Amino acid sequence: MTTRQVPRLLQECLDGSSLAPGHALLLSSVEGDEFTALLRAAAELRDRHKGRTVTFSPKVFIPLTNLCRDFCGYCTFRKAPGEDGARTLSLDEVLETVRRARVMGCTEVLFSLGDKPEAIYPEMREFLRRAGYRRTLEYLYEACRVVLEETGLLPHANPGLMARADLERLRRVNASMGLMLENVSERLMEPGGAHADAPDKKPSARLRTLAEAGRLGIPFTTGILIGIGETWEERIASLYAIRELHERDGHIQEVIVQNFRVKPEIPMHDQPHADYDDEARTIALARLILGGDMNIQAPPNLTPECYEWYLNAGINDWGGVSPVTRDFINPEAPWPELLELGERTAAAGFSLRPRLPIYPEYIARAERFIAPELIPYIDRLCDEDGLAAVGGHHEPHRSDVRL
Repeated sequence: MTTRQVPRLLQECLDGSSLAPGHALLLSSVEGDEFTALLRAAAELRDRHKGRTVTFSPKVFIPLTNLCRDFCGYCTFRKAPGEDGARTLSLDEVLETVRRARVMGCTEVLFSLGDKPEAIYPEMREFLRRAGYRRTLEYLYEACRVVLEETGLLPHANPGLMARADLERLRRVNASMGLMLENVSERLMEPGGAHADAPDKKPSARLRTLAEAGRLGIPFTTGILIGIGETWEERIASLYAIRELHERDGHIQEVIVQNFRVKPEIPMHDQPHADYDDEARTIALARLILGGDMNIQAPPNLTPECYEWYLNAGINDWGGVSPVTRDFINPEAPWPELLELGERTAAAGFSLRPRLPIYPEYIARAERFIAPELIPYIDRLCDEDGLAAVGGHHEPHRSDVRL
């Protein structure tokens, strides 16, 4: 790529042209002044469409069960029955934590859980049988329903692969839902790859769930996980796959660019972290590929030393941040205090505002994207801008409470 090509490509993106995959791949290798220009163009595109307000979702993280049939090379969340830390929460335990979270100003209840643990673990099948269910997704529905009806907080479920019937049912008790695409590379499922022992990470199956959610009009969160052995070609192809899904149904409400963090106890313990430049470059390309209207986030707790720098690459959201529970996916990476998050965001020249798990543009199109029975719950929590209503419980809190 010549020095003259980079400014032209970036200006075309700012003028509304769609970035071609080949050009995105060329931009992925820029360095020096051209790298700075890439970040600057992505930030300017964000400013034109999103302004200088950055959002976050005050959430409580509920790990409904950490039993899982997948064995991803980077995961510390999943456990097997009898293993230290293996746990499936009762509904009473879920409600106890969510009620604490309501006092702390949370509006989102993020349900994360292992994928289909009953498929390989008789202990999970027995737990479900005693509770009156056959499948983990049925138990998830009941947990979401109870939380919604008894606390008024909004569930956002992230349970892995789902068929149409599961999506239709969960839609009635979830303001939004999520499934990380991670990557479209089948190569990562080969022996030695990050997804070698993870049948539910098959890209075609995850794309099928995301597409089905679009047909049903479910506001959906997805994203890519970088630094797990993928190439730049595969990373960029994953972003274009997300763009294609969104262009078809308009339901991808946010895209996460999440950086892999190495941990000593995982199979991928010798894989290096995705560094700051790598993450910033990916965020900038995501902004140019997905456009100014997309909500793009990067988790602040995964780069605690300099997360505000990602604002320079074009993000407009910090994702869910909890004043109550830890990040059970990355337990070694505590959330920033909300007061600190606001201060560091302001120092970078942005204002910070809380949002609901469903974004304002989807609330504005309730007839397409919200189940009718959920509308009263959302209306009680949002303001005239579609963000989280300002009440005393939305002020920043400091808390040592951890689940």
